[in-house]
Amino acid sequence: MEDQDHRVIARRMDLFHQQEEGPGMIFWHPRGFAIYQLIEEEIRERMRAAGFQEVRTPQLLDRALWEASGHWQKFSEEMFVFEDGTQQRALKPMNCPGHVQIFKSRLRSFRDLPLRLSEFGACMRNEPSGALLGLMRTRAFVQDDAHIFCLEEHVEEEVAQFCRLLKAVYARFGFEDVKVGLSTRPEQRAGEDAVWDRAEDMLAVAATAAGLDYRLQPGEGAFYGPKLEFVLRDNKGRSWQCGTIQVDLVLPERLDAAFADSDGKQRRPIMLHQAVLGSIERFLGVLLEHHGGNLPFWLAPDQVVVASVGPEQAAYAEAVAADLSVAGLRAVADIRHERLGKKVMDARNLGIPGFAVVGPEEAARGSVALRLGKAASADILRSDLATHLLQVTAT
Repeated sequence: MEDQDHRVIARRMDLFHQQEEGPGMIFWHPRGFAIYQLIEEEIRERMRAAGFQEVRTPQLLDRALWEASGHWQKFSEEMFVFEDGTQQRALKPMNCPGHVQIFKSRLRSFRDLPLRLSEFGACMRNEPSGALLGLMRTRAFVQDDAHIFCLEEHVEEEVAQFCRLLKAVYARFGFEDVKVGLSTRPEQRAGEDAVWDRAEDMLAVAATAAGLDYRLQPGEGAFYGPKLEFVLRDNKGRSWQCGTIQVDLVLPERLDAAFADSDGKQRRPIMLHQAVLGSIERFLGVLLEHHGGNLPFWLAPDQVVVASVGPEQAAYAEAVAADLSVAGLRAVADIRHERLGKKVMDARNLGIPGFAVVGPEEAARGSVALRLGKAASADILRSDLATHLLQVTAT
């Protein structure tokens, strides 16, 4: 239905817009960017807890690096390329070669492994104009990208940890139905068959050890390695491929990444590529359609609106909203000279889950009439309101 399209929801909620001067680009409005930041912070905190160190890599890199990695041969038509004198440089379509450069920036020992690096990497891909679709397909997007440089004996636990992380994150955003596919070597690929045999065996063993019930997807792997793909089902029954983890024995070889083993000999690390959400833009689009704009309380850009019944309660409404903001809630006051029904409707259209009414009686008692979603209104003392709403946020 059209009213469930994330672009329609975004207009109603005042989240973002697009225009002809920036095809495939997003103009984030304050409310939309607030959601974006909440998603990013949720992932950032969980990645930090999982032992990842956040990095930032350059947007523009020399063609020679993209050729060495194999991305130029595979993706050059989708890359934005610039002439710089006699050199060609390209905006990054992905983050992995940059993370290899960080790994290579100093001598590494087996004692440094596993080394976990994460990045909210801003990427650019020259998608065909006819394929662009709101947040679902853009030319500029950010990946919650991460790479693990490790030994073979680390792979099982790293894959298991990723699966636990992914399950917790998806549940937090309201997705419980997740399917898994194991994608194997594509027809066009880098690396010898023996390398792919080893990588595919490694990933299959790790997936089984993690308790995954996966389906085999022949020929759908990345050009440098096999991958597990995690597919969400939304409340309309549609499937969305989001998270991935890949075993890569090719890029460390092509980009000459090495560490010293216990005998001082140089060895190649195994490189795991992982992303929980994939593109943050696309995931936000999926979220909006999954929830119909009625996001979980913790994720709403504005969590509660405090509405005055009449102009006499305007100062009190603003004071209550200020109390909630000090307590760490995202609260706004609606003191417009509008009837209460109009304020309720506007709050609902903006996807604000909490609605607090202050009329003459509430102002006199020092309370508010609170309504959360479809819950019945409840009279709550102003002094207790923040505590009550923070408990809701925690869930």
